[in-house]
Amino acid sequence: MKGLVKFCYRKIIDRNASSAWDKMVFEDTYKEYFMQAQQFDQLKQYNTFRELLEKEPKADRMHNLVSTAAIGYLRQLNGLIPEVTNTSGKLFLPFSNFRFELLQSHIKDKSQHKVVIYFYSDHMVWLDTIDRFMLLANSNQTEALEASEEVETELLEIVPNLSISSVKHIHSTVTY
Repeated sequence: MKGLVKFCYRKIIDRNASSAWDKMVFEDTYKEYFMQAQQFDQLKQYNTFRELLEKEPKADRMHNLVSTAAIGYLRQLNGLIPEVTNTSGKLFLPFSNFRFELLQSHIKDKSQHKVVIYFYSDHMVWLDTIDRFMLLANSNQTEALEASEEVETELLEIVPNLSISSVKHIHSTVTY
C-alpha cells in the first residue's frame, strides 16, 4: 500500500451545461443568485457578481447563500462524485464534503452565470500505479489488506479537473 489518498474533483457548471442535472443546478443557482443579489444591492447599482464583491463587503457570503439552491441536487448524487468513473465506466468515488463557489454572474445576463462545485472524496487506499491509472480500494478494506485477504479494487485514471487533495502514508507489511 502506498497510502491513503483523498481526491478533489472540480465541476464547473455554466451556460454550456449538457446534462439534465447540470442544467437544473445552473437554473436554480442563478435564480438564487438573482434573489440574493437584490438583498445585497437594494439600489440596483451593480450588474455583476464581481462588482458586488468589490463594493459590498458582506457579498462574499453569496457563495454560501447561493449554494443552498444546489443542496437538493447534491443529495441526488447518492454520495458519489459525478463524472469520475472507474475503467468500466462506473461511478465509484464516494464524497462527503463539497465546496461551492460562485465564479461569476450577471443580474441581467444569465449566460454569464458560472459556478464550480469542488467534491472532496473520502479516503481511498492507494495500492499501486499502473501506467496512468491508480489502483484503489475503499479505506474500510485496510484491515483485510493487512491480513492479505482479497479485496475489491477500482482502477482510476486521473482525468482533467481531478486532483489528489491529500496523501497519508501507511506503514504496511503487505507485499504483492
